[in-house]
This record gives sequence, structure tokens and C-alpha cells, in this order.
Amino acid sequence: MTRTVLVVDDDPTQRRLAQAVLEREGYAVVHAENGGEAIDRLTKGGGADVVLLDMVMPGMSGMEALAEIRTAGVTTPVIVLTASGGVEAVVRAMQAGAQDFFVKPVSAERLLVGVRNALQLTQLTAEVGRLKKHVAGRTSFDDLVGQSAPMRLVRALGARAAKSGIPVLITGESGVGKEVIARALHGASDRAGKPFVAVNCGALPVNLVESILFGHEKGSFTGATDKHLGKFAEASGGTLFLDEIGELPLDMQVKLLRALQEGEIDPVGSKRSVKVDVRILSATNRDLAEQVKDGRFREDLFYRLNVFPIEAPALRDRRDDIPALVEHFIGRFNVEEGKRVAGCSAETTALLQAFDWPGNVRQLENAVYRAIVLADAPFLQPHDFPAISGKSVGLLPMEHGEGDREAVEGLAVHANDLGIELPPLPDTPIRIVDDRGHLRTLEEIERDLIQHAIEVYAGHMSEIARRLGIGRSTLYRKVREQGLEGALKDAV
Repeated sequence: MTRTVLVVDDDPTQRRLAQAVLEREGYAVVHAENGGEAIDRLTKGGGADVVLLDMVMPGMSGMEALAEIRTAGVTTPVIVLTASGGVEAVVRAMQAGAQDFFVKPVSAERLLVGVRNALQLTQLTAEVGRLKKHVAGRTSFDDLVGQSAPMRLVRALGARAAKSGIPVLITGESGVGKEVIARALHGASDRAGKPFVAVNCGALPVNLVESILFGHEKGSFTGATDKHLGKFAEASGGTLFLDEIGELPLDMQVKLLRALQEGEIDPVGSKRSVKVDVRILSATNRDLAEQVKDGRFREDLFYRLNVFPIEAPALRDRRDDIPALVEHFIGRFNVEEGKRVAGCSAETTALLQAFDWPGNVRQLENAVYRAIVLADAPFLQPHDFPAISGKSVGLLPMEHGEGDREAVEGLAVHANDLGIELPPLPDTPIRIVDDRGHLRTLEEIERDLIQHAIEVYAGHMSEIARRLGIGRSTLYRKVREQGLEGALKDAV
């Protein structure tokens, strides 16, 4: 999802300069000529991910606008622009809630670094909040990502179920996020803050299922060297989530049914039952009704669990939620991996929405994780998802299939230094020798190489600089010296 930057400045020239730099990096840019317009956008609709706010404007000053923005409860990061770098002005801006400050005129690199830092801090704050809720057992339905019709139905049903202790059976394909829904049910109930214990019934060793669920006494069987409480006792007062309930052995289904009906368990080796206060949530990716017909699942247990069914939709049935999910995962993995990916390009978002995702949200999550780890550009590109796009960065086809184009182009640039007369690539516009068979000048080759890179990477200056192994400021200087501004404008 493209990030939006709101530029608030009464000088149209300054707004256009900031817009040119930001849009070249893939950000969406909106304008406000004064503080009032900025406040209206942030509080009444439209919004933005980052605000660039000039301190000196006619009418309402930037400082006054910043104060009103924060008073209105808007937490969007604000970067202030000032004509002087006085310590007092900067301190006042920071105390008023500014994230960063720039002294005019600001360089393109400083501007981009500031915006990325602001976005990263926002992601970090959101991730810390998510983890705190997760650990405290207070995840709610507001934390579920997506506003599609199927997800709105899940929210509506879940909010009603959470208000009571009714058993809920969450159904859906593998990877759709059934445990996330279960945690939201727990966090929205009066048991929020109490233990939430998740058990994958399909992963329990057959000979230890009873002990893991109901506990055991010391010496009750070989290897029982200590007393073990069991998952029911661990979840007492809170919620026990039984994932993949259809995998539970038949003999354990009988004991589970008794525990649900009587509210008590019989630990292995114990002479007396133990009372437990547990709300049961269960989930399955199987058709339990069919399993009942086949005799692989107890009918009485099925009716006991399936009191309030909630179906978690497959990702292909909620494609509109994919951009929001990708944004959520990017924010999370940026924090975990220390990356600064700003989002996805429009082409990448369209690619991800068109894919069917047989592994559902879990598959999307892992695909974004891989892309984040390998990404070099601020925005994820189709080649960052090679399993979906069929594209792989750095593996451009060559007519003779030997070597890497970048390596050959690198040799071409330094041909004079190497003293080697290299033939031109058959499928590249960059020629090393002229019509008479002599080496062209390094300046001519360099110009062709930069122009070719501008076309290949669609004017994305960060990516071009990285590929050429030079700094962005150096690249901009060379573009001006070589008169390639027109090529850059055409490519963007």
C-alpha cells in the first residue's frame, strides 16, 4: 500500500520540490497551503502517513497547527520545516509533538531519510502495542486486519459470542487465521487478561494426550517424575483453545466431553477430580459433520462444540484485504528485521491480489517475510516475490546464457582501466567499441549505462544507484552532467 505524505507549506515552489523527491521514491503526495487545511484533512478525512509541516505560514503558524493536531488526538508523525536551526525553536516543536525537524533548504536524501525514520517509528510503536496486547491476552476484534464483507461478518459474530461463555467452533482452511480469531474472542470477553492457552491437538503424541490435557500425578506412569497440571488447569479462569480438534483420538474425545459437561477433569493417577473454570474455543480445517458420519468424531462432542460456529474466510474470498495485510506484515517484519521497506509498488499489490493463495494468510505472511529480508528498494517489487511473479532480480536472460549482465556491464564501464577490449553485449544497447572497432570513451559508455539503467529500473534512483555501486548524490550529479534529465522524466 502506497504511503501518503502531506506537505503543508504556503510556498508552492517548496511543495513542488518536496513532491518531486517523494514521488520519485514511490510515495503519494498531497498538499495543504496552510495549517487549517492540514487540520481538516487529518481530522475530517483523507489522512496521511507522515506530515511535513512548515513552521512559518501566514495566519495559523506551524506550531499552532501542530498543537491543534495533537489536541485532536491525531498521532500521525509530523516533521517540521524551519528556516533556522535555532535550538529553542526545535525544542518547542519536539515538545509539541513533532517527530523530527528539517532546516530549509533540505537535501533530497535528508528528506527521504526523515520520512523513512518517521514511518519506521510508527511501525515500531504499532508493533509494541500489538505485542503488549498479545502477551496480556487483550487482543480484540479491532486488531483483526481487513474490512472486507467476510471479515465484517466475522467481527459481528465474534463480538456477540465474546459477550457470553458459549462454546465457539471456528472453521476454515489451514492458514486463514483461526487462532487470531480465537485470541480476539478471548480478548473481547470478560476473561480478557486471564490465561489464553492454545493446544494443537494434531501435534500431541498419542500416548501423552491425556497427560498434556488433563495433567498427571507424580509416579503415575514411567517417566512421571513430577506432578504436571495439564492444559485445562493452566487455562483455569481463562480460555482453552483446542486447534485442529478433529485430530483428537476417540478415547480422548470421551474424556473431553466429560470435562466440558461437568467442568472437572481427572488427572492421570489422581484419586479425585479437579474442578476447572475454562471457556472452550475450538477450531478445525476438517468437515466434522462428515467425520461424525464416518465414525471418526463423536456426535455428542460435535454438538457440544458446534454451538456457535464462525467460519474464517479463505484469503481468495477477501482479496480486498490483501493490501492491508501486506502493510501489516511489512510493519511487523521491518521491526523484527531492522528493515525500512516503505510498502509495495502498485504493480506488486495488483500481483498479490490476483494470486489465489492456497496457503491463505500464512502463505502471504511468509511470502512478505522473504521479500522483506531480500528487498533492497524502499518499495517491494514483483521480483521480490519470484514464486508468484516468475521474476527474479539479477537473472536477466542473455542470448548466450553465460554470465550475469550486471557483471559484464561493470567490466564494460572499467574497460579502459582493465586494458581489455570487450565486445558489445548482443542484447544490450551499451556498446563498448565504435563503428571502426576502437574503444569508445569511458564518458560515452557511462552515459549509455546510466540511460539504460534509468529505463530498466523505471527512474527509481535508489535502485539505480545501488546497481551502479555509487551514491545517489553522485548519480544525480552525473545525470545532470550527461544531460539525462529528459530520460529520467520519461521513465518516471
